[in-house]
Amino acid sequence: MSSSRGQLFSESIMQEIKRRFHYVDHDVDGRARLFFDNAGGSFRLKSALEAFEKIDAIPDCPERIHERALMLQDVQQRGEDDIRCILNARDGSVYLSLTASAAMFEMVRAVMENVPGTNAVTTVLEHPSSFDAMTLYSERTGKTLRVAPSDAKTGGVDVDAIVSLVDDDTALLSVMYASNISGAKLDIETIVERARARKPDLFIIVDAVQHAPHAAIDLQKTPVDGINFAPYKFFGCRGAGVAWLSQRLAELPHHRLAAKEKGIWELGSPAPAQFAVVSAIVDYVAWIGAQFSDAEDRRERFSQGMHRIEEHERALLSLMLDGVHGQRGLRAIDGVRVFWDHDDLTRRDLIAGIGFVGMDPTAAVRAYEERGVIVYERIATSLYSGRMLKSFNLDGAVRISPLHCHAPSDIATFLAVTEDIAITSRRAG
Repeated sequence: MSSSRGQLFSESIMQEIKRRFHYVDHDVDGRARLFFDNAGGSFRLKSALEAFEKIDAIPDCPERIHERALMLQDVQQRGEDDIRCILNARDGSVYLSLTASAAMFEMVRAVMENVPGTNAVTTVLEHPSSFDAMTLYSERTGKTLRVAPSDAKTGGVDVDAIVSLVDDDTALLSVMYASNISGAKLDIETIVERARARKPDLFIIVDAVQHAPHAAIDLQKTPVDGINFAPYKFFGCRGAGVAWLSQRLAELPHHRLAAKEKGIWELGSPAPAQFAVVSAIVDYVAWIGAQFSDAEDRRERFSQGMHRIEEHERALLSLMLDGVHGQRGLRAIDGVRVFWDHDDLTRRDLIAGIGFVGMDPTAAVRAYEERGVIVYERIATSLYSGRMLKSFNLDGAVRISPLHCHAPSDIATFLAVTEDIAITSRRAG
């Protein structure tokens, strides 16, 4: 059951979750630190790094027939199965690239160069990896790029704003699952349903890099053609981006080895260690699910685990906005403005954007670091956030992005630091 204000993990589960991650409460040098920049970096599971180290140390080539090579093939196959488990995907192709951004460019290129149409549709809030890919291949193929505007109140993009741009001549719709600036979730299920009502064979690609670590994804409910996520933002390791492609997208012309099947996107020897990382992620989330469910099916346990993560993070967001342990929330701290703030927390991932009276975001980020808290400034001059912020008529914001391995006490500490910075800023002003 889903709660509008979420539901926290028990203290015992919370302690076990923290124990499974590196550097949750302290930095690598041992100093106490709150890391609230998980929309940029992210905490690493100890088991994920251990799995990577164990498998990557093996010298054997997986594309051989001896025992150790066959074992590595099994590791890769289990990883592919677990990617499908994460997405609830039952067919199509799995593709590991160097980064999720690289996979996005390749998917966009394949559709834009090979699917008829005079236009393509995206939103102003997209990450540069998808927005720039859409821009580049719109120019190369002579298609008009139609860009849906943002909603300054919710921090997202309205369904109508996107669907109204789709017509019979739309070759591709590329849309993100959730904003890495505001945390607003887009209603992908409704977008897919209504866009395909306008054009049944429309190709749709979704950027799930921001959203994947925060809630379950179900491609049986949202049948898109391509979707990506980044293991390093999903408690895993850097060095790989994951994409899933529908059969019809996978079989479009793309860079491939001629001897392999049309739907294979893998180039060169696979990296079994990266697949082992994905399996470690699924093991962990399924472990959380098993605390609340007796289900034996791995996808069901994983889905239950992601649901519980989502519930805990929603509860943390509620505490961050409204207060905890006697500490005032962001909404009540004098000198703090909360952007994209509305009451329906079910439409938001665990991200908040704030501004301080009399202090610019960069100075605020430095003030947080001086007090042992890591957050990030999104400013209009940045190539990663300028387009999005300008759509909201903002010059900048301090982005706050905790993770489910944080507890209410961490939120209370963060709020106390925020109030101290606000007082300092007002005095200086």
